[in-house]
Amino acid sequence: MESGYFTEESSADVVIARNSNAKDARLSQVIAVLVRHLHAAVKEIEPTTEEWLTAVKFLTDTGHTCTDWRQEFILLSDVLGVSMLVDAINNRRPNGASESTVLGPFHIADAPELPMGADICLDAKGEPMLVRGRILDTAGNPIASAKIDVWQANDEGFYDVQQKGIQPDFNLRGVFRTGPDGCYWFRGVKPKYYPIPDDGPVGKLLGALGRHPYRPAHLHYMIDAPGFQSLVTHIFDPDDPYITSDAVFGVKASLMAKFNWTTADKTIAEAGFSSPFHLVEHDFVLAPA
Repeated sequence: MESGYFTEESSADVVIARNSNAKDARLSQVIAVLVRHLHAAVKEIEPTTEEWLTAVKFLTDTGHTCTDWRQEFILLSDVLGVSMLVDAINNRRPNGASESTVLGPFHIADAPELPMGADICLDAKGEPMLVRGRILDTAGNPIASAKIDVWQANDEGFYDVQQKGIQPDFNLRGVFRTGPDGCYWFRGVKPKYYPIPDDGPVGKLLGALGRHPYRPAHLHYMIDAPGFQSLVTHIFDPDDPYITSDAVFGVKASLMAKFNWTTADKTIAEAGFSSPFHLVEHDFVLAPA
């Protein structure tokens, strides 16, 4: 329904009123909020026509960069912190439960299920690592039959799907299930930081903003157990050079886990290694469904 004529002062109200006959109430609400904030931003910025056209070209280039395997708009959402904000809103959990973070683009649904303690590194490259911990409920009780899906980049910062023919299929991936004690452990290699794709318009934007494209070294987890909320999260190396400046804002203080270089002969033998290794220990607490 018309609500007065469009002026600089009334712009948002006039546009919102024009949309009042929307068939979907949620759509009407969303568009109204977006229009109100967008018009407020334009009034605050007061862009020139040339600046507005530059913005339109940037969005056009972002769309043209999207393919079946690359989503530049999601990347834009990531570097503006919107992806992590949406994740936080949709994963509010009780005190004591482990925090979530973004899934990332490199998860594979059909990774092999492995016996507890298996080595997920199939090409024996990189510094060896043992990761262990427990899956618990918010009361501190162990959770049996929890499914733990893990994946990571290699020591050069690449996932297997990025290096077909170089890394073996399903390298540095595996699925494990906890026993009655809720414990998990597996072997891998110390991951390395890596850049998000920065050869497109989003990368150019980062450069113009004086920002780097790197994500700090991390391990991915997806944990499911009957009666509990699913958890998609990472653990991060607190000593990584990019730990305080993750390009996609995925780091949370509660998700830090030291990568301790272990050289004691007894510990090396007990862990089944023949040389020093990185020991990473981190418990996860699942919220009730």
